[in-house]
Amino acid sequence: MIKYHDEEWGVPLHDDKKLFEFMVLDTFQAGLSWAIILKKRKGFKKAFANFNVNKIAKFDDKKISELLNDKNIIRNKLKILATISNAIAFKKIQKEFGGFNNYIWKFVNHKPIINKWKTSSDLPTKSKESDDMSADLRNRGFKFVGSTICYAFMQAAGMVNDHLVSCFRYREIKLLTT
Repeated sequence: MIKYHDEEWGVPLHDDKKLFEFMVLDTFQAGLSWAIILKKRKGFKKAFANFNVNKIAKFDDKKISELLNDKNIIRNKLKILATISNAIAFKKIQKEFGGFNNYIWKFVNHKPIINKWKTSSDLPTKSKESDDMSADLRNRGFKFVGSTICYAFMQAAGMVNDHLVSCFRYREIKLLTT
């Protein structure tokens, strides 16, 4: 968790492959702790073709059966099916917008929101932006994209800087975005 916080969480992402990886991980995180997901991250990477959206969009019943028996991931059929469905929807967005990055960052006007939280109890679980993102993703066929999951995605992908102002990463991330 510390390494993830110190090196990844909140860093603005603009790479479609990495954005899709975070979408997959956030899908599986629903109802679980992030620590569980991070422990299984390598398993997810292997099971889901290194997060290759084109390959995942073609997963068939045989592959779904393999995933349901893979102890290295969360074996939840609804989340597995959602990931495949999301890959198909992701590809459609890439085609429509010239990249998922172009689409997803529009929810924050293409620049990170810099918050100024003093305590962890100040951190929200959703926002107007995550509400809008959730609604639009659902309209485009995505599953497991409630506002809370979208907000967690926004935090991970650096669309919002939710490091506490007292955290050393707050200033580092802020410098990356200004």
